[in-house]
Amino acid sequence: NSIAPVRGQALYQLPAGGSSRMISFENSSGKPGNGGMENNGAKGHATETIAPGQQRVLADYEGAGIVQRIWCTISDRSPTMLRSLRLQLFWDHAATPAVDVPFGDFFGIGLGQKRAFESAFFSDPEGKSFNCFIPMPFREHMKMLFINESTAPVNLFYDIDLLATAQPATDALYFHAYWNRAVKNPLGTDYEILPAVSGKGRFLGANIGVITDTVYGNTWWGEGEVKMYIDSDSTHPTINGTGTEDYVGAAWGLGKFDHQYQGCLVADGHSGYYAFYRYHVPDMILFSSKLKVTVQEMGGTDLATARKLWLAKAPMKPVVANSTNGYLKLNAMTQPPPITDEQFRPGGVLFYRSDDYSSTAYFYLDHPEHKLPALPAAADRAKGLKSVN
Repeated sequence: NSIAPVRGQALYQLPAGGSSRMISFENSSGKPGNGGMENNGAKGHATETIAPGQQRVLADYEGAGIVQRIWCTISDRSPTMLRSLRLQLFWDHAATPAVDVPFGDFFGIGLGQKRAFESAFFSDPEGKSFNCFIPMPFREHMKMLFINESTAPVNLFYDIDLLATAQPATDALYFHAYWNRAVKNPLGTDYEILPAVSGKGRFLGANIGVITDTVYGNTWWGEGEVKMYIDSDSTHPTINGTGTEDYVGAAWGLGKFDHQYQGCLVADGHSGYYAFYRYHVPDMILFSSKLKVTVQEMGGTDLATARKLWLAKAPMKPVVANSTNGYLKLNAMTQPPPITDEQFRPGGVLFYRSDDYSSTAYFYLDHPEHKLPALPAAADRAKGLKSVN
């Protein structure tokens, strides 16, 4: 189940026609014998300060190859900065980027909350660095941009480890990433982790952040099912989960953990901040013509609390509740009774709710552009974010 041909190669085997490169401020071209030239071999250009409104071309590489690893660190790692910085990746001279996401979110960090962790795709050993290990092949050209859309300067260190190749496999897919946020979705509207994207490819997974609305108190927010609409799916999906915490491999609520393919880096019930991830490496998600990935914004609570929320006119729509006739599927009824009706009995009530969702979806596609909606402005990306425990 390797995610690129070179990953499946034995350590003692040399890839045909491969050669190692590293691109950084000390060797911006990545050319052989071109590193460390600015200070006569001593450390001379390890970092640059990127002012507000400025951008830097981190790589502009001609030729075929595979990005094997990206490492960065920055001087300001606050939630606002991590959402205001922007990372773009272009493949093979494409007019639009395959990756155009907030810097922190790209590296697997939901809600701008830095944590020490390790997953199959990303790591941060001490909460101070950013590592990405997703292989990204290209045929002709690779360009990476770092854009400071914040109101403060930031110091940047980085390097990009590259395997230069004579020519990548003809069936190699292009890596893409897409960021989204919905602060207040209409009630009953599923949040789009990945809007419908056309082409042939593989969904690698996503990191997701949720900020719960205080109007719901401390009620549980994570009953929503993740759905994947593959190829000809329309009204109903091929893949349909059983709950949000179930999707990330947990159960009966969501606490902190970081595993290879699933984890939750932030679970703060006091602030209502939750940041979690699921990566589909051993369980491949493939599509031939189209893919859309969503999650329901749905919570659960007891009958008495559900009635209090209802009477307080909190934005909610009960969809399942216990009654004298067993559990009623209210969402399938033309005229469901209000939750205050006497037929309901103590037990769990599931209900649509509206919270602040954000996410970064990662996927491979058979062409270098994806035609998804553009990245929102920095102010909209960072609005309301704060540091939490």
